[in-house]
Amino acid sequence: MTDEQIVALYWARSEEAIAQTRETYGGRCRALAEQILCDGGDADECVNDMLLRAWNAIPPERPTHLGAYLMKLTRNLALDRRRARGAQKRGGDAVDAVLDELGEVLGARETADSALSAKELGAAVSRFVRALPARESSVFLRRCFFAESTAEIAARCGMSEGGVKVTLSRTRKKLRAYLESEGYL
Repeated sequence: MTDEQIVALYWARSEEAIAQTRETYGGRCRALAEQILCDGGDADECVNDMLLRAWNAIPPERPTHLGAYLMKLTRNLALDRRRARGAQKRGGDAVDAVLDELGEVLGARETADSALSAKELGAAVSRFVRALPARESSVFLRRCFFAESTAEIAARCGMSEGGVKVTLSRTRKKLRAYLESEGYL
């Protein structure tokens, strides 16, 4: 079933939309939530929460890229759940490491938040990532959006772990320069 057909089911308020969403995107969303939370039970709850959130948001929203929309919902729910539980569980440091890496680019969160809204910053970072070469973009997104380790990225992208680290470092420097040139920092 295509994304457009699934979105049409949501607009028709058909419960089949939930079943089709779970079948098409449930596995990927669960993997993302588990990567962030390091807990299968919490990941399952995030997927259920994502399905409820999608049901309540579509309509009035009509996402053109349903997969990306659902992954973003899942990611945000997982990060919220992680913050709520205080990151006490095993593996929580992986997400902290990603946030620290981005903190080096953006500076203090308070500074970034007061300088512009999160939506504007997100749009600027999105423009930056779309302009990157495919491999750089993939490495950066896998680290910053999916919170994958450098070893996982290296295996997926056919690179050495050192190559991934160098790529990430250079990409963060480029991002900082881009945000400075655009007046965001």
